Amino acid sequence: MAIAQRPRKQYKRLKFEDRKRIESLAADGKTVDEMALIIGVHSSTMYRELEKGGVPYRAEVAQKSV
Repeated sequence: MAIAQRPRKQYKRLKFEDRKRIESLAADGKTVDEMALIIGVHSSTMYRELEKGGVPYRAEVAQKSV
């Protein structure tokens, strides 16, 4: 008897529109967890994304590093 496997979770790749939204949310003072929930990604993904975008977060900077 074969054991049923779970389907793999689909990962979301961030688009430039997502990065612009993150830039706006960060400027509004949202927490990392709040931004992750709104964008639909895991908190660790949001932390990595914020590192890419610099301080303050800039969508253009993060997009160029991809």
